[in-house]
Amino acid sequence: MFAPEVYKNRRNALRSKVSDGIILITGNTDTPMNYPANIFHFRQDSNFLYFFGLDHPGFAGIIDENGESIVFGNDVDIEDIIWMGPQPSVSDLAAKVAVSKTYLFAELGKYLSDKVKQGVTVHFLPQYRSENKVMLSEMLGIPMIGLKEVASIELIKGVVALRSIKEPCEIEEIRKACKIGWEMHTTAMRMAQPGIYEREIAGAIEGIALSHGGMLSFPAIVSQNGETLHNHCHANQLKEGRMLLVDAGAETSTHYASDNTRTFPSTRKFTQKQKEIYQIVLNANLKSTEATLPGVLYRDIHKIACLEVTQGLKDLGLMKGDVQEAVEAGAHAMFFPHGLGHMMGLDVHDMEDLGENYVGYDEEIKRSDQFGLAYLRLGRRLQPGFVLTNEPGIYFIPALIEKWKAEKINDAFINFERVAEYIDFGGIRIEDDILITQSGHEVFGPAIPKEINDIENFS
Repeated sequence: MFAPEVYKNRRNALRSKVSDGIILITGNTDTPMNYPANIFHFRQDSNFLYFFGLDHPGFAGIIDENGESIVFGNDVDIEDIIWMGPQPSVSDLAAKVAVSKTYLFAELGKYLSDKVKQGVTVHFLPQYRSENKVMLSEMLGIPMIGLKEVASIELIKGVVALRSIKEPCEIEEIRKACKIGWEMHTTAMRMAQPGIYEREIAGAIEGIALSHGGMLSFPAIVSQNGETLHNHCHANQLKEGRMLLVDAGAETSTHYASDNTRTFPSTRKFTQKQKEIYQIVLNANLKSTEATLPGVLYRDIHKIACLEVTQGLKDLGLMKGDVQEAVEAGAHAMFFPHGLGHMMGLDVHDMEDLGENYVGYDEEIKRSDQFGLAYLRLGRRLQPGFVLTNEPGIYFIPALIEKWKAEKINDAFINFERVAEYIDFGGIRIEDDILITQSGHEVFGPAIPKEINDIENFS
């Protein structure tokens, strides 16, 4: 938790970006796994954390027409204390985030219905938790299926404008998360060897995140089958000659995230074929990072990575023809089907619950519908204070290769006979976290080994 003034200033800034009405920010509740008393680990809503800072279930916050903040929540009773121990009061918690007015949570429904009857607009954000959808539907008299359509675009844009620019206190938390991430990834490198199971590494790195007082920032990807972009199966035993892709990050105790990917052989010795593909991905990572500057469209930086991947694959005989034309046609996307990066902060895909197009695009730059480029989560012009990822990759996805070959998709630019020699190669991704500064950028450290020599000599 930050100083009370941080949250007060954020709420005041948000109030200035929403023209009228009241602003409702919902917190999250405990969610049962398989029966009511057995709950998933609690994770507070990131917008509630940003504006109201209280990392406890069963809260909601209001910023009223006059800019006054109100917290709705319940004090614990003796039965709660028996199971949970003494808990701070709602008023004590609210004071820590510069809120003096509190009500019981049960009073939120009447408060909202009274405002609606008075003709006051209730601004709320899109909801992703079923419990909050049910609650808002009942309190506001809006069918659940229609909540998304009436969520406040004005509020969404206001939140995105504020959360996109990271404050110094947030940047320090991200630094902490990246230090934990370094420990996770270097541990994975040390553990990897033929015979060990992916789940052993996945369990160890999750334990590191937990030991630092937070948790994983997303379910870890630890897989020899790196061609599956979000592969959460950890059942395979590491084999000689295969590479392991580890995409994982940590949350700090304040829930700020890190997100890194490294790919390396289980023996830490690359074959010649692995070296060649790996170096192309590394070149794309380094060249696009160099171009990551304030004022530049991130879509253009994505294109730099695509050109580097295409040139490298052409040099190996996997692609052919004019490199620029191949990228414009989207031919590289058979090997690199996702975007270069995304915003990161309190969410590992920051503010994605509000809608990717509001976060990564704006009036200047619209999302493409071309395969591959359509998956670019961030295309807009970069500003100082943005935190984002850089994660190019090359993947040999058998089903995708088969489809493109059968349908002759971009066959003017792809040498399918040569590609067939890589059908069981897997995939490589390299991912770093980057802060946009006033004059350039900073790659968050400590540096996780990514040069071929550094990986092969790591111990």
